[in-house]
Amino acid sequence: MAAIRQLAYGMGTDKRDQYFRMLERTMRECVYKFCKGICLVYVQRYLRKPTINDIHQLYTVHEGKHGFPGMLGSINYMHWGWSLCPNAWRGQYMRGDHKEPTIVLEVIASNDLWIWHALFDPASANNDINVLDQSSVFNDIYLGKSHDIYFQANGVAYKRGYYLTDSIYRPLSVFVKSFTCPNDPKRKKCKDEQESARKDVERIFGVLNRR
Repeated sequence: MAAIRQLAYGMGTDKRDQYFRMLERTMRECVYKFCKGICLVYVQRYLRKPTINDIHQLYTVHEGKHGFPGMLGSINYMHWGWSLCPNAWRGQYMRGDHKEPTIVLEVIASNDLWIWHALFDPASANNDINVLDQSSVFNDIYLGKSHDIYFQANGVAYKRGYYLTDSIYRPLSVFVKSFTCPNDPKRKKCKDEQESARKDVERIFGVLNRR
């Protein structure tokens, strides 16, 4: 209970010592052991990056469902309201377009609601670009440790998969954006299909907001 309340309310160990009648050191150990236990139980199945078999499955499922070969998922972010943010930190997490402090949550999700990448941003990094700059999602690509799983589209072979995004993200080869102003039926259809496929990650945010 001590660990859960610390994680839920974001307070330091010295704030709850009288409530739980526990030493500050004991409170820290509770949080450490609780988080370690969560990792031991869930990391192998849920808190991991996709394997080669997972990537092949993502390719197959997304191409069959959305018609996009080589699609790994959709990447997006949401503002997670933090109504119990400590007063000393409120200024770091406030934005003019939100009435309460928020933490930005970056997510990559597949069509079956599997969140295989999630990042809560640090203070003051409150948009897609700042969060992406501090994200570890592309570290393996930078370090040359990523799985190069080829796929073909329109007779052209590509080295690795991609993510569907909106227009704010940088023009990188791993991002596929919809057309801003499509001027022919083919581009309009592609835009509609891309925006429909990106609803996978929007469903994730809908589920999380029912907490």
